[in-house]
Amino acid sequence: MTSQDSERHSPLHDAHVAAGASFTDFAGWQMPVRYSSDLAEHHAVRNAAGLFDLSHMAEIVLIGPEAGQALDYALAGKLSSISDDQAKYSLLLSRSGGIVDDLVVYRTGEDRYMVVANAANRDEVVEELRDRTAPFDTEVFDESDDIALIAVQGPASLSILLATEGFAVEGGHYDGDDFGERLGALKYYWSLPALFEAHPVLIARTGYTGEDGFELYTAPDNAKALWDALLEAGKEQGLVPAGLASRDTLRLEAGMPLYGHELNTETYPAQAGLGRVVNLAKETDFVGRNASELGPDAFAPVLVGLMGHGKRAARAGYPVYAADGTTGADESVGVVTSGALSPTIGVPIAMAYVSPRFARPGTELHVDVRGSRLGFTVTALPFYSRKKK
Repeated sequence: MTSQDSERHSPLHDAHVAAGASFTDFAGWQMPVRYSSDLAEHHAVRNAAGLFDLSHMAEIVLIGPEAGQALDYALAGKLSSISDDQAKYSLLLSRSGGIVDDLVVYRTGEDRYMVVANAANRDEVVEELRDRTAPFDTEVFDESDDIALIAVQGPASLSILLATEGFAVEGGHYDGDDFGERLGALKYYWSLPALFEAHPVLIARTGYTGEDGFELYTAPDNAKALWDALLEAGKEQGLVPAGLASRDTLRLEAGMPLYGHELNTETYPAQAGLGRVVNLAKETDFVGRNASELGPDAFAPVLVGLMGHGKRAARAGYPVYAADGTTGADESVGVVTSGALSPTIGVPIAMAYVSPRFARPGTELHVDVRGSRLGFTVTALPFYSRKKK
């Protein structure tokens, strides 16, 4: 990746500039926030497909005969049990049980794993993984600068990849039928080692939008050719480049937590509805186990969905109040962590941490939106679920 005056640029930066993107700082990176409009890009992903540059994400590789056992100790899930080419969502917990980062882990070989972390937490995740895995026969490599990440998200994603020229199965020939068959059979949270114009690319059926889609990991030097080929193949199918603003409203509708908003070191998995990610059945110890064993009743507040009755959106940091008069008029019962006017549903939606007493779906609450207390109803997450074929 390139840097200028301490700002980091994706290998696709020039392509974004040429496409008229507006940029925002994200963990020290200049990343496209939008190209045309947030609404247009959001609707494109829901109805056709959007193309995202996620090259700011961190990729940390573990190699060695005890890599799986090392990750079992370092993370909340059991990673040694996943199969080659499989992926798993997991959590890096602090010793007191808080969430240091949420991660996706790919098993890319018998003794090789790739951990994908949030850009803002890259250095801390690398340091923690190296520290925690030191007693094991494995090595930790920060390969973030050697990997670019492109995501195709939306109902047309599969057909767009199938229409993109230059793909082949890794180790095979440029046999479109063979590649298409393998790609079409790829299950959610599995990956396919492939080639694009003779360059390695890992294609994973993963994403962060609530839609079907793929994330493609490749070398920075290969990113521009891959980006252009995908745009060309998807042009007639409604594919558009999409920025981080639409990605945020998409993940919010899908009820997916965002680190720094719903998740942080003061948040426990059980509070965030992620208790299932913590594998207490593991026969081995892991960092954060003791706090996790306390159970969900030991932690408050808890994360809920909120759906508004008007058109004014609640935003992160807005206080939440009881609507039934059971608390004092100025006694907050929670706080909003993310909120927006939902482009798909057409009403304000938000995620908030509230006292368990007010967390039952259907509970009426008020959110202070710039001095006005507006009505919101506690709603089960997610707000939006795609129709699966």
